Amino acid sequence: MPSLRDYRDRITSVKSTRKITSAMKMVAASKLRKAQEQAEASQPYASAMAEMLERVAKNVVITEASSKLLAGTGSDKKHLLVVVTADRGLCGGFNGNLVKQVRKTITELHAEKKDVFLLCVGRKGSDLLRRGHARDIWKSFIGLMGSSKVEFAEANKVTEYILEKFEDGEFDVCSLVYNEFQSVLTQKPTVQQLIPFKLPEAGSDEDAEEQGEAVAAKPAQEEGAKSPYSFEPQEEEILNALLPRNIGVQIFRALLDSAAGEQAARMTAMDNATRNAGEMINDLTLQYNRARQAHITKELIEIISGAEAV
Repeated sequence: MPSLRDYRDRITSVKSTRKITSAMKMVAASKLRKAQEQAEASQPYASAMAEMLERVAKNVVITEASSKLLAGTGSDKKHLLVVVTADRGLCGGFNGNLVKQVRKTITELHAEKKDVFLLCVGRKGSDLLRRGHARDIWKSFIGLMGSSKVEFAEANKVTEYILEKFEDGEFDVCSLVYNEFQSVLTQKPTVQQLIPFKLPEAGSDEDAEEQGEAVAAKPAQEEGAKSPYSFEPQEEEILNALLPRNIGVQIFRALLDSAAGEQAARMTAMDNATRNAGEMINDLTLQYNRARQAHITKELIEIISGAEAV
């Protein structure tokens, strides 16, 4: 049975841990606010880029002369996964859940007889994936999500590396795997294909219902028109300029989501740790009081027994 001193030492230790986790929670909350503001500030540009690509791509017919970023290499044998994780831990299952998704994707691609290569952005992803996939990791980018904010110039280094490898024919398909920031409590592991660029599908069911009457009223010769916009220069030239930039924007947005999600996960994890420490202190205090009372009772019994013997 532990002594009273052991209980006191454990209570003191847990109280010290609670102070640390409480401080980390407040720091993570402060960083989360900044990360959210940066992510929200980048949304208008990312949305405008997506809308422009959709408008341009609607009138594009893929041919052999089309950019490889759009048409692909003609094969899907070699896959590159760009894995975005945090540089530090103590953020719950933020990194572990993403690595599980990466391992699942790798298993599925291997089952289809595909070659898989990894590009890690973040120290934790690199450390975790080296166990079993060390030979598949091409390079690791560490420190891009700094303590202050994420810089586009730093994220662009990843884009340049990917485009360089693609031009050298090192891979056929590139996918981005990151934690999509949905809320403070939810960060969803997401797989997004970057290369080749996926053309928008020919209208969803909701769009068809909303535009059904308008389409029916159009003359037959106009039914083939996909977009009412005219472009100068040609759509192919615009796509050749926008597609590399779109890759940079998507990677930058993934870094912003990952930075915000990391702080949200850390804040939640430290809040849980602080509450668990409080509950443990209460339990240890109760056990200490019981042990102390038992010790006092034992001494009283010894005193009474000694008095009666005299």
